[in-house]
Amino acid sequence: MKAATRTKYGSPEVLSINTLGRIPHPKRDEILVKVKATTVNRTDCSALTGKPWIIRCFLGLFKPRLPITGTDFSGVVVARGDDVTDFEINDDVYGFFDQGIGSHASYVCVSIKKAIVKKPINITYEQAAASLEGAHYAYYFLDKVNIRVGDRVLINGATGAIGNAALQFLKYKGANVTVTCPTAFVEVVKSLGADRVVDYTRDDFTKLDEQFDFVFDAVGKSSFGKCKSILKPNGIYISSELGDYCQNPLLALMGPFMRGKKVKFPIPYSIHRSMAFTLELMQQGKFIPLIDRRYSLEEIADAFSYVLTGEKKGNVIITFS
Repeated sequence: MKAATRTKYGSPEVLSINTLGRIPHPKRDEILVKVKATTVNRTDCSALTGKPWIIRCFLGLFKPRLPITGTDFSGVVVARGDDVTDFEINDDVYGFFDQGIGSHASYVCVSIKKAIVKKPINITYEQAAASLEGAHYAYYFLDKVNIRVGDRVLINGATGAIGNAALQFLKYKGANVTVTCPTAFVEVVKSLGADRVVDYTRDDFTKLDEQFDFVFDAVGKSSFGKCKSILKPNGIYISSELGDYCQNPLLALMGPFMRGKKVKFPIPYSIHRSMAFTLELMQQGKFIPLIDRRYSLEEIADAFSYVLTGEKKGNVIITFS
């Protein structure tokens, strides 16, 4: 089978496409999936580069333990272990594991203990793969704050995988949502429910003459200090990134001792909950993962390079013929 592999942390140039001999055989609690689609996401980029350094505590301190990259997949079950009863041969499935499952390959063996669900027929392989990483983080960032109908929320970066999912989840919850995006995507985010759109190529959202209950920095390019002026007196700032000098988790830890405006830094945990939520919304037509570009497995280094620019809009898909 073909796979994207590396032996060290680094830039996309450390990746190579290799033929790894025979197709792997599933263990007793595993299924073998023929991959139809996967993504290159920010979690994959951290696993590739080994940055931030804390990620190496989980992936390997000096070099990656798992040579094949990839955290999510959608595809078809082609074999199963003796202990597997919940999945049949030819089932369409998809899944995600943020510490890596080696899914940038034509086949992947996955333990049924991981987050795997059957793919409904009305959801494409690409949509299934695109509904995982960004939506998982968006779900937990928003689940840990009390969003009420009518709350005013600003999302900085509504065209990334996290921000786009957050926009749709917030509209489902009945919030009034202002978003930032580049000129080319103004109509796209409006079509997904944005109540107000700020073109960040023209205007600075931190100078808005409006205050919000929540500011969600989905791209992690702003800061609590810059956003204080647009937060209501008891407003909450949430970021998808650690921030300079890990300021966001540190400020979040200080939250119980602070009055007024605060920082929240939720830690995503059970992917099973977020997958159940996003699956329900997709089946209702209330969550449509945004897809930016498609690459073949042979072009995966280019896909990583694009995602690392920080300019992707939605999800970057790796397709398999």
